[in-house]
Amino acid sequence: MTQKVFCNLVTVIQAGPCVVSQVKTETSDGYTAIQLAYDEVKDKKLNKPLLGHFKKNNLKSFRYLKEFRVNSSEFKIIR
Repeated sequence: MTQKVFCNLVTVIQAGPCVVSQVKTETSDGYTAIQLAYDEVKDKKLNKPLLGHFKKNNLKSFRYLKEFRVNSSEFKIIR
């Protein structure tokens, strides 16, 4: 008797803890996306536009920002 074995290859990436720094919606931005921030740093290591972005959203300062486009059906905003 033969058995079928299925194997999925994956790559594990450690990227966290991440903070959702902004949620972009179809009505306000024209597309849907989430923006994640990672790796907290001191304020003096960032430029003024990035500092303003974090202050506007009441967040600490982070080194990396990455935006991921998503379908509106893929996520739900919970407050």
